[in-house]
Amino acid sequence: MSEQDLSSNYKGAFGKRIGFGKKPALIMIDFVEAYFEPSCALYAGVEETLVSALRLQAAARAANVPVIYTNVVYNKTALNGGRFYQKSMTLHNFLEGSPMGAWPRGLVPHEDELVISKQYASAFFGTSLASTLTSLGVDTLIHTGVSTSGCIRATCVDCNSHGFIPIIVREAVGDRHPAPHEANLFDMDAKYGDVVSETETLTYLQSLGQNA
Repeated sequence: MSEQDLSSNYKGAFGKRIGFGKKPALIMIDFVEAYFEPSCALYAGVEETLVSALRLQAAARAANVPVIYTNVVYNKTALNGGRFYQKSMTLHNFLEGSPMGAWPRGLVPHEDELVISKQYASAFFGTSLASTLTSLGVDTLIHTGVSTSGCIRATCVDCNSHGFIPIIVREAVGDRHPAPHEANLFDMDAKYGDVVSETETLTYLQSLGQNA
């Protein structure tokens, strides 16, 4: 099926836009060294994805929008990894203390910003994220990070299920291969949230800063 046929097939059934809400938070999902170190099996060549996310981080901070980070951390025996760890050939890179779990160059969370350590794909599963967003009055979660077909998609679906608006910034999410990247962007945009450009998101964030 061609791209045009695919769009026609979905038109009328999926693809409605939600739009930005009134109070967002920015989440930076699993931007850790493993995805940027060429010697690591998880290397994804997503350097430009991080650059885009850092521009959004700066805009969010300037507008006093909460910035939240996630990483994946397992204890040294991976006892808390469950079937997700069992299925993967690469999650040993996130055992406690591994240098592959460190933040990459250029990404430095502020002391007053929240870091959520998770064991599964979704940033919501088994974490305090939903409660935190609710307590802050957040209605919109702007997604950045890696990988599009894994932790971004899982977080997007759970974001929708918890009643928040999922916004996925195209340039600020990445995957190791363009096929699953594009397929999952298409599906998230069709069914769960809005896939938007970095430029559109920066304009939105800057407008919040001007109205503060």
